Parts: sequence; C-alpha cells; structure tokens
Amino acid sequence: MIELNAYGTWLSSLTGYKTQKISINAGFTCPNRDGTLGTTGCTYCNNQTFNPAYCQPAKSITRQLEEGKEFFGRKYPQMHYLAYFQAYTNTYAPLPELRAKYEEALSVPLVDGIVLGTRPDCVSDDVLDFLAELNRNHTVIVEYGIESVYDETLQRIRRGHTHQQTVDAIQRTAQRGIPIGAHIILGLPGESRDMLIRAADIISSLPITTLKIHQLQLIRGTIMADEYAQHPSDFHLFTVDEYIQLLCDFLPRLRPDIILERLVSQSPASLLAIPGWGLKNHEFTARLEKALSTVNDKL
Repeated sequence: MIELNAYGTWLSSLTGYKTQKISINAGFTCPNRDGTLGTTGCTYCNNQTFNPAYCQPAKSITRQLEEGKEFFGRKYPQMHYLAYFQAYTNTYAPLPELRAKYEEALSVPLVDGIVLGTRPDCVSDDVLDFLAELNRNHTVIVEYGIESVYDETLQRIRRGHTHQQTVDAIQRTAQRGIPIGAHIILGLPGESRDMLIRAADIISSLPITTLKIHQLQLIRGTIMADEYAQHPSDFHLFTVDEYIQLLCDFLPRLRPDIILERLVSQSPASLLAIPGWGLKNHEFTARLEKALSTVNDKL
C-alpha cells in the first residue's frame, strides 16, 4: 500500500504533538556559490522558489521562527514546530557557528527540533557527532539533496559531488541514529524513463527515512533555463499525466517503510521559464490518488 499522507503523522510521533516545519534562512551559503566548487550554483537553482516571505537572513533566527509561529498559530493554536533550516547548505560553516544557530532555534518556545537541508559533501563527522548529541533531547532530521543517483547527471547539473559521496554521508548519518530525509528531482536532462525507474531501487538501498520527490521545473534566470532555450531537445518536461504515470511506476519500487513527504512541486508562475500545469496541489493529489488506487489494488 502506497500512503501519501503519512509524513505529518510521522512528525507527530517524533514530538508527541501536531507539528509544523517553519522554514528559516540562517544566512548560510554553498560551496557551489562561494568559490570552493564554483560561483554560479547548480544549474537549476533559485532559492526564491521555496523561501517564504518571512525568510530573510537580515532577521534573526528567533524572529523568523516567531513570525512563522504567528502565521501557523492562527489556525492551529496548539501547534508545535520544527525549525527548518532550508535555504542553501545548512551545515556549511564551522561547528561553533552551527552550534550557536541551532541552539538559538531550539531556545524558541514550542520549537521541539531542527531540520537541516544540506549537501552530502558538507557534513563532517564532528558535525554529525554534535547532531547526535542534540538528537538525544530534541528532534533532529538531516535532509540531503540527492537530486540524482547518476554521476553523469550530477556533473551535468554542476552539483559538485558524486553519488558515492551521497551514499557515504547517508550511511554516516544513519550510524548515529539520526533520521534522514532525501530529495530527488525527476526529469533532469539526460535521464531516460528507465533510468528514473531504476533510481527508485538505488534510493531504496539507502537507509533514508523520508523522501521528497518533484518533477523538473525550469526557473527563470537559472543556467538550466538558458540551456533549455538553446537546446530544448535535451529536455523532456512532463505533462501532468506523464508525471502521474511515472510516479505510478516509480513509487511501488520504493522500500515500503520510506515516508513520502512530497511528490510534486509547483513554483509560482512568475518564476517559471516554462508554464506549469495550472493545478492546485490538492487537485494534483486527487488525480494521483485515483491513479494509484489501481496500483494499490495490484500490490
């Protein structure tokens, strides 16, 4: 049975409360932007596509969290929260700086833990040891950007790390008992449908807890959008029906205990270089659930 709505239940099981992630921008950068690996970022990257308006690094971590709590608390007064360090690479700093930022977040009332979005080449053993300490008394989740399981794709999108580095980081994190999230993009240039389906098997071999999946979108101002304009035949942008069919083939091959956090992303129309599907998330979910009902009947 493929379950689409288990993530919230899982979060609540960790904290003991109805729990919401609050995205924050803690002012980190990325080795693909500060000159360590490059200066232009990954070819698809534009952080505007996922940062809420209150996520401004000029604001303190505490203020961002308080504003997030105010936003969500209007509807759910009893809500508890996780501080989601989302923008750029949130383990990419000296340990004393990381410690100060994580502990500031954990000092905010009703914030029960932290979620760290990061790259697999930016997590040292010292950082993981510290996170394991925090995980004894707080909820700590590390989310790794896998993006692709194929080295040729990682190189093409200027990711700056290999799949083996992903495997190594995830294994070292799992050894410390820290829950692991992973993120993958379906439809990157050069990846055939068969490659995408096989990726489910490779991902399932990793000791991850949760998975975010979304289809490739081309964002204005990115290197990839320029590449598409010059060589559109290198890309296949899924229609909604194609993507749903892909998920119907992809999801059953995942390890059944992997918790699905997200299956689609729909960036604001103003940021898209190519128009999106024009569906609300609940409309997409309804169509996917209908298609998956047939798959579930066969499992």
